[in-house]
Amino acid sequence: MISEDPSTGETIWSGSADGEDQVNAAVNAARKAFPAWSKSEREEILRHFQSEIVHRHEELSNVISLEVGKPLWESRSEVDSVIAKVDLTIAACRERASDRSFEKDGVTHVVRYRPHGVVAVLGPYNFPAHLPAGHFLPALMAGNAVVFKPSEYAPMVGELLAKCLPKGIFNLIQGGASTGKLLTSHPDVDGIFFTGSRAVGIGLHKAGKMLVLEMGGNNPLVVWSANNLDAAAEMVIRSTFLSAGQRCSCARRLIVEDEAIIEKIAHLADKIRIGRFDDNPEPYMGPVIANKARGDLLAAQDHLIALGAIVIRKMKCVGDRGWFLTPGILDVTDCRDRPDEEYFGPLLQVIRVGKFDDALGEAAATRYGLCAGIITDDEALYHRFRNEIKAGVINWNRPLTGASSALPFGGVGESGNHRPSGYHAIDYCVYPVASLESGN
Repeated sequence: MISEDPSTGETIWSGSADGEDQVNAAVNAARKAFPAWSKSEREEILRHFQSEIVHRHEELSNVISLEVGKPLWESRSEVDSVIAKVDLTIAACRERASDRSFEKDGVTHVVRYRPHGVVAVLGPYNFPAHLPAGHFLPALMAGNAVVFKPSEYAPMVGELLAKCLPKGIFNLIQGGASTGKLLTSHPDVDGIFFTGSRAVGIGLHKAGKMLVLEMGGNNPLVVWSANNLDAAAEMVIRSTFLSAGQRCSCARRLIVEDEAIIEKIAHLADKIRIGRFDDNPEPYMGPVIANKARGDLLAAQDHLIALGAIVIRKMKCVGDRGWFLTPGILDVTDCRDRPDEEYFGPLLQVIRVGKFDDALGEAAATRYGLCAGIITDDEALYHRFRNEIKAGVINWNRPLTGASSALPFGGVGESGNHRPSGYHAIDYCVYPVASLESGN
């Protein structure tokens, strides 16, 4: 197994993925550690993890950038989020998963929260530290033992995270899809926490275990009755091309009434600096994760053009090394049989409509339901949008890529299974036990 620098295509890490033996050893270690861990004081271990990440801040930031191509400023922000997640996790556990009781008619009514046991966390590559930590920190705080498989594109990040937590309660395995299948089907795994593609997430239902899914979305962003089109265009750029479009919350479809904003967006897209994470000055966009990902995105663009899309800015390869792409913007208003797909990269589809009812209809025309947003000066339109669009995250006059860790984060439809992460992650890391008690 190898990891490549997506800025150059060069191998930067190699290691073994030992398959079934590796998975069995990790699960068995977690199962052995679970009974004592579930009864211990766990906050101290999370605080130790936090201090380790603080100490390794620059090291982890550089590894993230090297392995997945993010600009260094963005990787540093991700590490900050991991550090902050510890405080949020402890607070959420106290608020949402503390035992409670009351007396009524001489009977004690009690609800206690128990951990599931051994849980598998399957991490993505786009936030290889923050998103897995959003699962494994609340899982550990709740008393579960964890087996963590990082993305095959980010094994170095996984190795570094594993150095900051005790083995037994936290067990690292490396590998690709076959390793993931061995882990999720293991009889001693009690729960699966997954962030990634829709196809893999749907397949995990067959495992028959407690399941948490976050699978991205074909996210709509509506611009309507917005007086400051320059500010709106900047917000669209941030919603679409941050992380080279490789955030599950990125805007994929822009729905507009005022065509003047389209050229403003295109003009800003032309100014986006693209480059390797350690370039000076720093880039805004790095590469996409792999050559295959780049090829799939270019093929999707060609397919949309064949269906009738009009090119506003064509997504193109940059340079002769690495997997860089320029921002792509296509007007798909008159496309035949427009696909309802998440194109995970810097590709924006523009849809022009004349009425707000039509904008709502276009925004709702997806089987996904992760994020949606509207940029408007008309508060009444926002309230209507918020009430009629089905999504787990709905923003008003804010970028879609701006999510709060103090709030739930997750989707409905084919974006998730009604178990949001973020501040509410602790909810799926435990199950409640109700008791009626009459002592002597």
